Amino acid sequence: MAISALASVALLGGCSDQKTGTPTPTNAPSSAALPSNGAPAVTNPIANTAKAESDPCSTIPTTEIEAIGGKIKRSGTEQLSMGNACAWVFQESPNTLSGGLTTGNKDGLSSLYAQNATGGLTTFKPVDPIDGYPAVIYANGGEGKGTCTLAVGVRDDLAYTVIPLLSSSHPSYADPCGLATKVAAAAIKNLKGA
Repeated sequence: MAISALASVALLGGCSDQKTGTPTPTNAPSSAALPSNGAPAVTNPIANTAKAESDPCSTIPTTEIEAIGGKIKRSGTEQLSMGNACAWVFQESPNTLSGGLTTGNKDGLSSLYAQNATGGLTTFKPVDPIDGYPAVIYANGGEGKGTCTLAVGVRDDLAYTVIPLLSSSHPSYADPCGLATKVAAAAIKNLKGA
């Protein structure tokens, strides 16, 4: 999968109903205070995200990504309507990883909880908090071996999304969500230190 397509999946995950092609308004203004729709509150919000929003590859240095998932061949920033993402391509192809803040979604994890409540997601699984921040594994189609979509609430109105797309040649192929969790933990640690 091309870096651009990977990043699109990462930041748009759940923005349209892939089963019918009907848009789902995930970034529509919220009429209620956040969090809503049963989403957990982010108790220690990270306010300083400007650098990560404009330069998502600065959030996690390549050396940290390599320590987590293996040698990186190249990386680059993708500018998307829902926010910028960093796409990393592993040396061992065709394995990729994408991560970034979904700044175009002003409802954070609440939007995923709302989509789940209306049946708009094919996978929805709240998982243990990552470094104290609420997290959800979700998908709107496209589930399969070697892939996982993980969103972590960094504020009630903002989430960091990670998506590995791995082939059977990658050591984390059997546990892509484990890889996504480690990447998200690195992002949280670095965002908190910003």
